[in-house]
Amino acid sequence: MWYGPFRSLRESVLCLTRGPRLNDINMHIARRLRRRRRLLGMTQQELGKRVGVRFQQIQKYESAANRINAEMLWKLSRALGVPVGYFYEGCDNLESEGDDISPTVLREPELVRLIKGYRQLDEPRRLRIVELVDAMN
Repeated sequence: MWYGPFRSLRESVLCLTRGPRLNDINMHIARRLRRRRRLLGMTQQELGKRVGVRFQQIQKYESAANRINAEMLWKLSRALGVPVGYFYEGCDNLESEGDDISPTVLREPELVRLIKGYRQLDEPRRLRIVELVDAMN
């Protein structure tokens, strides 16, 4: 099975559960981008045309695989009808939320099964799972 740049599932999960707060901010911006686009009923292709990139690039922005530079953030804000600050709303809470995830949590067989199952799902199903978990929290 492919785990991106990681050698194992364990290593990929550890990377997600640790790391600089900058990554948390990038993920937050990516989620806000996706949320706003969906709220407007806009496809990735439509948004890409408005800002001058292909839909694949929008996918990468929304998954935080690629960072969004200042110019693109400005273009996205205009295309989505929000101020640039919209993408940063809630970032102050990232520090205080903290992660309760430690490496020992990977010893839980249910979590490992969930992660393996999640990685096998297509993007629409993954999004539904994330929305379900968000709704439960």
